[in-house]
Amino acid sequence: VQLQACGGGPVQAGGSLRLSCVASGFIFSSYSMGWFRQAPGKEREFVAGVTRSGGSTYYGDSVKGRFTVSRDNAKNLVYLQMNSLKPEDTAVYYCAASFGDSYSQSGYKYWGQGTQVTVSS
Repeated sequence: VQLQACGGGPVQAGGSLRLSCVASGFIFSSYSMGWFRQAPGKEREFVAGVTRSGGSTYYGDSVKGRFTVSRDNAKNLVYLQMNSLKPEDTAVYYCAASFGDSYSQSGYKYWGQGTQVTVSS
């Protein structure tokens, strides 16, 4: 099982980034997918999730209206489009796979290695 996230990097406040995560080693379409983030000295935080079919999405309060999660089951990919970025969005971003539609880390079975996003003011 592997989840490989990419697309992070430095960006100025107000800018945009799109993260991608490619999955392998499990039946991607059988899992809901989520994005979490962890800033230095802080706990890991739920960012966004998408159901197995991609038909429904759900977000953490701090990113609603700015981030959009989507998936492509044909390509085993999940995306996180991040707009209107703020310095407080700076964190390592992780993708993860869950049997259910969960906001909690404990609901996720597989985790990627993370990609760093740094937003400067």
